[in-house]
Amino acid sequence: MRPADTCQPGKMRLYDALMSMEIIQLDSALQEAVYRRRHMKADGRELFLYGYIRPEGAALPEPEGTRIYGGELRQHPLRQDWSIYAAARQNRTYKPSAANDPLAPSIAGKPVTEIPFETFELAVFDNRFPGMHPETPPPESEISLLKKDKASGKCEVIVYAPEQTGSLATLSQSQRLLLVQAWIDRYAAHFSAGQKFVLPFENRGDEVGVTLHHPHGQIYAFPFIPAVQQKAVDAFEAGYDLARGMQDWAEDYTISSQAGITAFAPPFARYPYEVWLAPVVRQPGPWTFSAEQLEGFAALLGDVTRWYDAFFGRTCPYMLSLQAAPAGYEKSFHFTAQFYPILRSQDRLKYFACVEHATNVFTVDVMPEETARVLRDL
Repeated sequence: MRPADTCQPGKMRLYDALMSMEIIQLDSALQEAVYRRRHMKADGRELFLYGYIRPEGAALPEPEGTRIYGGELRQHPLRQDWSIYAAARQNRTYKPSAANDPLAPSIAGKPVTEIPFETFELAVFDNRFPGMHPETPPPESEISLLKKDKASGKCEVIVYAPEQTGSLATLSQSQRLLLVQAWIDRYAAHFSAGQKFVLPFENRGDEVGVTLHHPHGQIYAFPFIPAVQQKAVDAFEAGYDLARGMQDWAEDYTISSQAGITAFAPPFARYPYEVWLAPVVRQPGPWTFSAEQLEGFAALLGDVTRWYDAFFGRTCPYMLSLQAAPAGYEKSFHFTAQFYPILRSQDRLKYFACVEHATNVFTVDVMPEETARVLRDL
């Protein structure tokens, strides 16, 4: 299916009205109030501060800078999937020193960071080097027998905490809960703006290609449903029952459960030591979680990261993605958070190698039931 500009005028007006309020208290299942502050950066990018303390105080002055918009989409004629082409990303920030950390709080009298405030709890801002942007112009030229479209989605950076070091494992439970609340709010904003699929994710470790070591993740909001998620939609719409599967596999594949959320090694895992988190009863995304489920989900995010580090005896590089229902498929889709560690032992990487690149058929070196056993034993 061809991506389309799905930002409906009515939804955009609602989104603009909600976002134009500078500081609001969010609706939340959490017991403690959560606030969101909207700030427009000097170069026109949006920044949101989230916190349990009302985020007030003046922003430090910022240079205007040059605004970079997204690239374009091109469809592979044989694979039938879409890729984002964004040449400006080649010049994105690469492994700055701690003194030049662009995700740290700003300090008066010194060059301002991406976050022009001296204190914050959690921050989300438009990526300076986006692959997608709502104002991206259409492609300038056509190529024979190649489908192209504008990359009109959204790319955001989410900064977990002001501290320059740490991880999901070392954040406090209240910090992880704030992170989940921020994810929920960004889901609502992007779906209200007409985006079709929203993917919060985290890359951790040099081996995965991380270029900023401050604890953070990203959020991509797509104007179309990517091929992998479309296949998941088709499976759930056809009646696939992940909740039933989780029941059937429980004895051999479950690692831990908290408040209706289960951590398990899926029997169809493609990466060694792959772990998923999912609600025991089907739910489309964390926005429908109860307060107890939010607590369990936040705790397990820290637990899985801690298990990996303990098992491998080192900081484990991984990819984490939150797979929630695309717009319109909330009644059938079953939410999962999927961890893909790229180690198969302490000093051996799991490479995405030739057969896997060429065919998308993975060779898995560790049986998922063994993954469940060793992590459960921790």
